[in-house]
Amino acid sequence: MKKGKKALIAIGSIVVAAAVGFGAWTAAVRIQSKKHNLITLDTSSVPQAVAADPEEKDIQLSEVKMHYAVYGNGEKPLVLIHGNARSHKDLDETARYLANDYTVYSIDSRCHGESSDPGVISYELMAKDVKEFCEKLKIEKPLLVGHSDGAIVGLVTAYTYPDLLGGLVSCGANSNPSTFKPKFTIYVRLLNLKGHDKLNDMMLEQPQITEEKLSKIICPTIIVAGEDDIMWLSDSVFLHENTPGSQIAIIKSGNHSSYIMHDGKQAYALVKGFADSLS
Repeated sequence: MKKGKKALIAIGSIVVAAAVGFGAWTAAVRIQSKKHNLITLDTSSVPQAVAADPEEKDIQLSEVKMHYAVYGNGEKPLVLIHGNARSHKDLDETARYLANDYTVYSIDSRCHGESSDPGVISYELMAKDVKEFCEKLKIEKPLLVGHSDGAIVGLVTAYTYPDLLGGLVSCGANSNPSTFKPKFTIYVRLLNLKGHDKLNDMMLEQPQITEEKLSKIICPTIIVAGEDDIMWLSDSVFLHENTPGSQIAIIKSGNHSSYIMHDGKQAYALVKGFADSLS
């Protein structure tokens, strides 16, 4: 047999083996996800997004001038927090759908968007900003909906200031950097090769969320992740199992952002489903 033909056969065998392996891995992930409430969000009865533009505002906190946008005028308050290197504008569609039921306060975290950069950032400092923000605006017992870094801020807020929140929807949080899948860690490290950035450094070094910290959360909480998220499913299960009375939902075929940042209808269905389960 000619060398060229042998090489093609070898390459073909590798491709087939890789495909079989990936299929087996995908099936295993699906089986594990089903054990932890794998769901498809029903968007058939979602109302139209609120068309009115939000009010864009600033408020001075102790360490940061925080920019935020207010959507809707519902009786119940909701604080919406974006992910790393994003801003409230990335959650505009989600905010417009949630504005049907809530007054939505969509914030720019410190060092993000139009908020000021005091030079230092951590999840604990961002949680302190959320506390000050709610106190200054007299927002009582808001539902906090956070995506990625915003979800981590939500968890830190919930266990640091247990009486502040009325509920928490944590979408895509991780307990510590070691729980990221390797491809995401490599991606962040490659970004840092272009020049160290404190936002990337934070993801590589923080958070450090423990069982003891999670045990202090008293508000109703749901831990949410995509079926193909950037952290291992086991970490979402860890957050759920150590947060007293919490729920968990794994979004079928979802990734880190698909159901919260890129699809306002799914985000609305998720939040409404959680809120309805509490009443």
